[in-house]
Amino acid sequence: MTARTEKIRAPRNRTIDLTVEEIEIYRRNLIPSTNDFKNCRNKIICGDAFEILDQLTEKTFDLLFADPPYNLTKNFGENSFRQISDADYEKWLDAWLSKTVRLLKPTASIYVCGDWRSASAIQNIGTKYFTLRNRITWEREKGRGAARNWKNASEDILFFTASDDYVFNLEAVKTKRQVLAPYTENGKPKDWEKSDDGNFRLTAPSNLWTDLTVPFWSMPENTAHPTQKPEKLLAKIILASTVENDLILDPFSGSGTTAVVAKKLNRAYLGIERDENYCLLTEKRLALAEKNKTIQGFADGVFWERNSSAIKKNSNRMDRIYRIKI
Repeated sequence: MTARTEKIRAPRNRTIDLTVEEIEIYRRNLIPSTNDFKNCRNKIICGDAFEILDQLTEKTFDLLFADPPYNLTKNFGENSFRQISDADYEKWLDAWLSKTVRLLKPTASIYVCGDWRSASAIQNIGTKYFTLRNRITWEREKGRGAARNWKNASEDILFFTASDDYVFNLEAVKTKRQVLAPYTENGKPKDWEKSDDGNFRLTAPSNLWTDLTVPFWSMPENTAHPTQKPEKLLAKIILASTVENDLILDPFSGSGTTAVVAKKLNRAYLGIERDENYCLLTEKRLALAEKNKTIQGFADGVFWERNSSAIKKNSNRMDRIYRIKI
């Protein structure tokens, strides 16, 4: 493996990359797939989830977040996934999801990512083992249009639980929205607050998420991973469905967003990823999280609307702090 340092980037390009020295440093942190997995709290395992899930301790995890390959032909670094029939994709999903059942606590929650092609397969297989609670649809504002179809601008996350006894922290995941037509009662704001940055109200979260920004080149969380999820997306799920020190399993860890956000929010994690380069990027992101625990779009304990003036000010301030610290 060689470091990807040959590209000349724009001055504001903050995509996380690895130097030759960092590769050697972070490689020491990885757990090889031949290891004993009895104590894997806050670890990244470099290996195949299909093999490693069988070796983990049962009833250990409080949350499963899985972002598996969708049923598309796509390259993921040194690995790839080729589109298969719907029936075969369901078999593929079942082959790894069934292995997670014994690993989860009875109070665990399960979130599995998909798109319009794969969501029905995820629901079919997920309901074999868990109780389906909801389907979250989130807006991907990136991407090109299609000449003969609607532009794909959304993805799905299927939310399951292992039982009827599960964690859901409503107050932790409310969204702060701008009030465009403020209503008053007896001259006082009703269900909203006035501030120097505008009028805002806290609202209960819905299953339609339009406040996320897909990582891109000028964001400090961005990597070269082709399907990297926003840290804000994971923050919503982790805050809603866990408490501090809970343990989160991500069997398709990619560039490590689940682990990084878990660390920032004082949760524990176990990530599994086949591609060593992505494992190393995860380790670098975890090291950066030691210095900076900010999450873009989440500030002062609340999730803000995308592009709201208050969060822009807060992000700019935290951005300056981040640059100074690193």
